[in-house]
Order: sequence, then structure tokens, then C-alpha cells
Amino acid sequence: MAKRTVKDLDVAGKRVIVRVDFNVPRKDGVITNDNRIMAALPTINYLIENKAKVILMSHLGKVDHKDPEKCEADKKKNDMAVVAKRLAEVVDTKVTFVPVTRGEELEKAVADLKDGEIVLVQNTRYEKGESKNDPELGKYWASLGDLFVEDAFGSVHRAHASTAGIPTHLPSALGFLVEKEVKMLGAAVDTPVHPFVAIIGGAKVSDKIAVVDNLLKIADKVIIGGGMAYTFLKAKGYEVGQSLLEEDRIEMAKEYLEKAGDKLVLPIDNVVADKFAEDANTKVVDSDKIPADWQGLDIGPKTVELYRETLKGAKTVVWNGPMGVFEMKPFANGTLEVCKAISELPDATTVIGGGDSAAAAIQLGFGDKFSHISTGGGASLEYMEGKVLPGIAVIEDK
Repeated sequence: MAKRTVKDLDVAGKRVIVRVDFNVPRKDGVITNDNRIMAALPTINYLIENKAKVILMSHLGKVDHKDPEKCEADKKKNDMAVVAKRLAEVVDTKVTFVPVTRGEELEKAVADLKDGEIVLVQNTRYEKGESKNDPELGKYWASLGDLFVEDAFGSVHRAHASTAGIPTHLPSALGFLVEKEVKMLGAAVDTPVHPFVAIIGGAKVSDKIAVVDNLLKIADKVIIGGGMAYTFLKAKGYEVGQSLLEEDRIEMAKEYLEKAGDKLVLPIDNVVADKFAEDANTKVVDSDKIPADWQGLDIGPKTVELYRETLKGAKTVVWNGPMGVFEMKPFANGTLEVCKAISELPDATTVIGGGDSAAAAIQLGFGDKFSHISTGGGASLEYMEGKVLPGIAVIEDK
């Protein structure tokens, strides 16, 4: 069933609480990348233009409520004021920052809101009850608004007070960002056009096994790369040297190899190094010939060709996780070539599931060459696992 979107709501003159994802990276108190703020602007601007009174809520970093001293330090470090400053520069309206998460100051700021203006609330994680989805907190925050819009895709896999608590008390809808995410990930995972090829990389099998499991049911081929490939190679009986290996997952990898047959595509050669460093000695060896004291840090050229061949003719591609240690130049080629191969596919829906692969694609200059790059690593991963995302499930159907 399709979810209501912000366009289905009558927002004029209403107090609209929007859960946004303003969890931006910072260094020494300065925002280093404002992508998440910019990604929320279509929904925010739509509400401003349609004369809503906009109340924005987001978390920023983590706050440790167990240790009082650390809690205060975390609050200081993750104060939303820095976001308010940047937001005021990119919207054409008055932004009032309220440095608290409850009480008279917040209630007055909301009461004073004029149509088309914004109140940005302090970091939701200042509240201990946020991550526990405290029902009283959700109810209190809901009392500040008339309507709720979910536009924080990076947080919808968490049942928190601001993502899943507030909408149990208010008429709710998806914002444009979450609507697009659900549409694109849905087109890729729920109703893919075949041939459908999934590419799963990253360091650990344990992090991605649920994704591999779900995608093997729906994809025509599942390509494996990154550190997790070595557990599969070990399961085939190969020597993997000092490569990343999860001993406790070898049996499980064996089961998958038996179950999936040729649906699972593994590296046939690797770039190996004598140490984990940019200045390491490197060479290319076949997957069954990794020297005992060397480690695999990227896929090799024959594997690149194999993966390119596997991708040929694909109409749907989902990619999550790099093929090697792309942050180091000698081990970035596999990820770069897979990026290239996906971007050159004609008439295919190509989706990157957030996280490291999104960072890699953008860093390598392929940011605009994909149908969609997800803004939520954890959320898109859980979507690919076939899990219900609580922050979306709670939103009313059309």
C-alpha cells in the first residue's frame, strides 16, 4: 500500500513537525559536508511555500546518558546550533533555533511561529527517552504540532521517539526524500526488472549475510567483493593468507556456496599486499594462490572483467559495499572499475545503498551516474534485508 506523502496534506497555517536527518559530519565544530541539509530542502521549501509553520527535529551524533560527565561533553560537542547557522544560509525565511528539547522556551517559539517560518529544535538525543521511544516524550513532542512529516531516511530503521513515536499521535506523511528512497529501493528490491544483479562488498560477512540471503532469493546474480570475499574463498578451501577472515562464518559461507551455486560470483584474482599500508609491496595473484604472509586488499583485473561480464545486459543493479580498501590508492581500482561498469549500463535502474559505496562513488566522481544513491546506509541495508522499517511502517497509507 502506498504511503501518504507531504502533498497529500493540507499544510497551510498548520504546525508541521518534520523529522529531518541533519546528522552532518563536523570537524572542530565546523560542518565538513552539508549534503544531508541540502537533501532535506525540497520538503522544507515546499512547506515554506505552502505557508506551513515548520518545526524541524533531528539528532546529531551520539549522547551517552549513562555517564553524566560524558553526557555533558557529548551535548556540548553535538549542539544543533552549528546546523541552524548553515540552514539559515540556505533557506529564504526566518530560522529560530531553540537550544532545548522541551519546556517553555520551546513552546513559546512554536506559538510565535508565523506561516512560512522555521523553528529548529535542539538535538533530539539530548533526551534520554529518544532512543528508547519513550511514549511520554513522543506524545509531548507531538503536542507541539498538527501534522508530522517523516523525511529522515537515515533514521527510519530506528524506532525512536522522534521517528516512530510522534506519528502515532498525529496525521502523518512521507517527505520527498523518504518518498524517493522508498520508490527507488522498492523498484530495485521489491519489483526489479530482470536481469537483476546485486553487488555486495565491504569488510564483514556477518554485517551483510542477511542482505546476501535476501538478495539470493530475488537477484539473478550476486557478486561478492571486499574483505568479506575471503571468508567465501576460504570456504572453497583456498589459502587466504593474512586477508580479512571470519573463522566463525566459514561453515555458513560453505552452505551459501552450495545453496546458491553459480548465482554467487566470487573474485578469481586479487591485488595482494605484504602489509596493510599505502606503500606496501603489491602483486596480483589468482584467488587460490594468495601467499601465506600476504593479504588481499582489492579485486584483480581478471575479476574486474568477470564482474563487468556478469553485469552486461543487467536491467537492475543494487550495489552496497566497496570491492577493496578504496581509501588507499593502490587498492581503489576494483571499486572504481565496478563503478564505471555500472554507470555505463544502458537503460538500467542502478541504485547504491548508502554507506561506503556511496562515499566511494561520489569520491571517484560517479555521483551523478547512478539512478539513485541512498542517503541512509543502515536503513537501505535493512530495506535490502527485507526488514520492516519502523519509521516508514508507522506512516499512514493513502
